[in-house]
Amino acid sequence: MRKTVLVVMAVLAPVFLSGCAALGFDMSMAPNPEASSSAGGPVSDAGWIVGATGSPTPSPTPTKGNGKYAGASLPPVKFLPTDNGSCPKSSTVEPVLIPMTITPGKGSLSVSWPRQYRSDYRITAMPQPLVLGKQADPVWQNVAPAGGCTVTATITGLTRGTPYVVWLDAPNTGYWKDGTRHAYAGESGVVYPN
Repeated sequence: MRKTVLVVMAVLAPVFLSGCAALGFDMSMAPNPEASSSAGGPVSDAGWIVGATGSPTPSPTPTKGNGKYAGASLPPVKFLPTDNGSCPKSSTVEPVLIPMTITPGKGSLSVSWPRQYRSDYRITAMPQPLVLGKQADPVWQNVAPAGGCTVTATITGLTRGTPYVVWLDAPNTGYWKDGTRHAYAGESGVVYPN
């Protein structure tokens, strides 16, 4: 019995040591339960690191030009002249609000402001006492474009001793070269007609 066991072990030893290949099975062709997904397709290489050989892309090196624009030549740019060119610099306005000078009169306010290009204007005096309910709508007074550097208009029919705020609207002042509006509105502090 002992000889039989030794013979069987001697015959099976190469099989145990070389695996299934000794019996003629090619394990590279055998189905692998982990090689397919539940949908039947191949499994992704999410758990594996895949490397590829190659060479790194060199960093770009800046080149110095000759200081001249190498593109297509552009036509010269000309800007239209502004009509405030004849007015002194102190009368042209660049802030957001157009400044106003207000002179109180008997039941009236005389309002002056620097001309804003060739815009037309409208002004109103809004009474400031508290009002229950809806505030009255402003009554606008239209003012034609002026030829000089300063525009003046008088608002009449006001109540003496009542506080007012004057509003100015210049809707057609145009735009700066960057697209922003020229100053087109003004608002005074509280003023009182005499």
